Amino acid sequence: MGSSEPALSVIPLGGLGEVGKNMMVLESADDILVIDAGVMFPEEEMLGIDLVIPDFSYLVERRQKIRAIVLTHGHEDHIGALPYVLRQIQAPVYGTRLTLGLVRARLLEHNLESLPEFIEVQAGQRRRLGGFDVEFIHLNHSIADAVAIAVHGAVGTVLHVTDFKFDQTPIDGRPTDYHRLAELGKQGVHLLLSDSTNAEQPGWSPSERRVGEAFLEAFRRAAGRVLVATFATNVHRIQQAIDAAVATGRRVAVVGRSMETVVGIAAELGYLRIPEGVLIAQDQIGQQAHNRLVILTTGSQGEPMSALSRMASQDHRLVEIVPGDTVIISAHPIPGNERLVGRTVNRLFKLGANVIYEPFEGIHASGHACQEELKLLLNLVRPRFFVPVHGEYRMLVKHARLARDVGIAPDGIFIVENGDVLELTADRLARKGRVQAGQVFVDGLSVGDVGNVVLRDRRHLAQDGILVVVLTVDSRSGELLAGPELVSRGFVYVRESETFMEEARQEAKTALLDVLSKNGAEWGAVKGRVREALGQFIFERLKRRPMILPIIVEV
Repeated sequence: MGSSEPALSVIPLGGLGEVGKNMMVLESADDILVIDAGVMFPEEEMLGIDLVIPDFSYLVERRQKIRAIVLTHGHEDHIGALPYVLRQIQAPVYGTRLTLGLVRARLLEHNLESLPEFIEVQAGQRRRLGGFDVEFIHLNHSIADAVAIAVHGAVGTVLHVTDFKFDQTPIDGRPTDYHRLAELGKQGVHLLLSDSTNAEQPGWSPSERRVGEAFLEAFRRAAGRVLVATFATNVHRIQQAIDAAVATGRRVAVVGRSMETVVGIAAELGYLRIPEGVLIAQDQIGQQAHNRLVILTTGSQGEPMSALSRMASQDHRLVEIVPGDTVIISAHPIPGNERLVGRTVNRLFKLGANVIYEPFEGIHASGHACQEELKLLLNLVRPRFFVPVHGEYRMLVKHARLARDVGIAPDGIFIVENGDVLELTADRLARKGRVQAGQVFVDGLSVGDVGNVVLRDRRHLAQDGILVVVLTVDSRSGELLAGPELVSRGFVYVRESETFMEEARQEAKTALLDVLSKNGAEWGAVKGRVREALGQFIFERLKRRPMILPIIVEV
């Protein structure tokens, strides 16, 4: 950054070119402000991976400059990476009441040795965080207590509008703070960063209240139990399911670990209103008349280990799907999850359930702004510079086009990727190189140890299997004493392919004796020659390329 004038670096470490693992960094000469620290759920080809988090090594190297981590709301793609970040970075965490309640629960699950300082904020407040003057502005989204972040400073106001929608009839009666957004626009917003998730969708996102009406109608029609699968963090959706249950004389059971956690936290903090006697324990599910029961559950994305998926597979210890059950999947599949959701729906239908999952049924409303809402925000704020965030690359491009349509100057619109550095001064926004950014894979307790090479091997094993070649040789003379023995996993079944395996064994033996006669006991050359000869033989015969792993036992 230049030394002659104040400047602010804007650095996305996650959330651009993808939906998930959101992390934005604002850096001045002396201070760093981090906005959100989210996870992304693994894509289908990321075999064995549990979560994907941002590469935040840039922050670790500058941890002394970090004044705060500010959270916009409590969704996993905005808070899920915090347990991993806070192991390496000690910084106070700012968020609204529900957001911090969900964060505390998440951190306790990870057994962190020391918890950070949590500072609760409310929409409408301003806080001084190092050299940053940070304002919190109320937004509507598919979770309560979402806020936009306005950072006021020497270079002007930077407005980070995270996931949002303009809901005229929100469940809690608190619409997005249009007045403050317009006021900021009048005062002058230098840079706007805005959610692009629904930039491809024309029109307006429907009100969350519409979902409650659809729930009530579906509950009245249902002859048996009603199971509602939705995101555990969608507290307003859960409230509407509870309200519909009360209106139709049903009691409510909560199934699924994350759903139980969120319902408990939201009820304790006053974000859920559950009349006395409505909620029942899981072990009472079997005692309720089917036409008097609602089950709130996880699994709206078809996750293999979720409660609904286990019910659909007849593998749940408490709930068995029976004919007459009505299952409402109240969520839109995240891109990439369509097949998982479809498989769950198919299984539920096979078990005799009536499944309501189509968007036209009105049982889901997006928490993200569609095109007309995005244009309204741009017109309210009228930023000098605009950077679309939070979305796959095509969504960012579509959002940039919307900005041009409403009159934002084309040279003031920047489409960037994770790791790109933008430098903002009082009169310009310019690209200033890149920093390290990317994906870090979480695999069980391993964080970052699994890389692209390991994933490539896993895909290789999944597609073609493995063939282990065991050779026993004399360590002094190099003479073959036993073998080669072939062990196949995921390649061919040995008993049904005895002839082929014997031919492969002879091929490996020939290659082994050939290389031993030339190179003595150079084991690296021996393994390489056996792998090459056997690989060529198998491909010529079967057109497959299993992973071949020669093992030499010296005696």
